[in-house]
Amino acid sequence: MDVSSRVLSELASREAALDAQIEAAREEARREIEAAEAEAARILRDAQARAQAMQAESEGQLQAETARIREEARAQAEREAQATHERSSARVQQAAEQILRAVLP
Repeated sequence: MDVSSRVLSELASREAALDAQIEAAREEARREIEAAEAEAARILRDAQARAQAMQAESEGQLQAETARIREEARAQAEREAQATHERSSARVQQAAEQILRAVLP
């Protein structure tokens, strides 16, 4: 084998080795990209689950606060109705007494 054939053979061998290294690097990059995409998908799922849990908790708090406000309003309305009833009863009693004083000697 002459020198130029040996050089060409060596160059071809090195080129094949470089091609194999490039292909291995591509395959490794593909695996890393797949792993990163899987991790990103997991992170997104976790974030969505946390957001849904937070939303459910917030809705529960809102419902509890709404129920508390309604109960307070109902209790206040009952107190006001009772006070109005008591005032009107007292006035009816006063009116009856005035009528009786006016009618009876």
